[in-house]
Amino acid sequence: MNIQNYIAKRFQHAGSGLSLDTEALAKYSDIIDLSIGDTDFTTDEAIIEKAYLDAKAGHTHYGDPKGDPELIAAVCKAWQEDFSQALTPDHVLVTASSCLGMALTMLAILNPGDEVIVFSPYFAMYRSQIELAGGVCVDVPTYACENYAISEERLRAAITPKTKAIIFNNPTNPTGMAYGRETLELLAKIAQEYDLLVAADEIYTTYLYEGDYIPLRTLPGMLERTITLNSFSKNFLMTGWRVGVIIAEPALLCVMNQVNGALIYSAPSISQRAAIAALENRARIRERYIAAYRERIFYSTERLEKLPYLSLVAPKGTFYLFPGVEKTGLSSGEFCKALLERAHILVSPGDVFGIAGKQHFRIACTVNIDKLTRRMTAWRRFPSEKNRVRQTDL
Repeated sequence: MNIQNYIAKRFQHAGSGLSLDTEALAKYSDIIDLSIGDTDFTTDEAIIEKAYLDAKAGHTHYGDPKGDPELIAAVCKAWQEDFSQALTPDHVLVTASSCLGMALTMLAILNPGDEVIVFSPYFAMYRSQIELAGGVCVDVPTYACENYAISEERLRAAITPKTKAIIFNNPTNPTGMAYGRETLELLAKIAQEYDLLVAADEIYTTYLYEGDYIPLRTLPGMLERTITLNSFSKNFLMTGWRVGVIIAEPALLCVMNQVNGALIYSAPSISQRAAIAALENRARIRERYIAAYRERIFYSTERLEKLPYLSLVAPKGTFYLFPGVEKTGLSSGEFCKALLERAHILVSPGDVFGIAGKQHFRIACTVNIDKLTRRMTAWRRFPSEKNRVRQTDL
């Protein structure tokens, strides 16, 4: 019996995507994992305390599949306060992570063969989420040499009669780019001109190092066209709690809720209670942790910019760096493998982030400065395959 024959054809040649490399972690006792965007900080005590007390009070059962009404009310209140835009409960759906939220979005809007534009490099799961829904992922590249600017010419060239939506991540994983009003206005213009939806993945809004965040749905003409995905994982250091939010038109959310009911029914009740506390304490939490990540990002950027064999566009948001390895003469995979074997540093090869991710790798600055310092020093043990990288270059 060949069990491979029983696997759906669309998954028989699927890549592994972005996942935790447990084999590598087990191989080296002194390894530093900079491959996954999971913070080293424990969730804030006020959030944990809220979840504990509410669990004791009986919030351990199935909840409303649309989300805890108190959490939805808190989301609406926070949105109004932070972005000066009214938001009503019928425009909010709570999900078990924004990753699930994106999958629900694609399942709700795509017919077989519909095309979705993504800006490469992009979060590794987008392609799978599109294809799982029967759609076609269309890469529109952005390049380091252009500071990852979104090209109107390349965007227009990618649009066809089959184009249904655009996925727009801001600030961006993996490049750390943050886009301002000019880019948002370009996307709004294109979306309205071609009658497209935009799935706005806005899960890193806390990690913005220049200016104030502008949600896409606040632009003129984008209220109904934007499906906003947000999460408590990154903004509130709650990666293991698995709770996110979709903000969209009620008719779309109704379909997403039906699909969600066939998958998991509702987000975990305890996580939703914790999310209420996160929103109530968001100003204090953001102030405390954004400073730590800003220090890590700026420190790592400064050190990496001194390495002549790497290129780097300084990030404006998130906690990721996306250096280029063209000068080493190695492929992204070869570089990451050598870095692991010789310096015991685990990073993510850029190939998994789309066609424009090749010749790059991603660093997640999710460990403290002391560990980053030790690992940056360990780069001295990393020579080039073709003697293009000197061990003393740091």
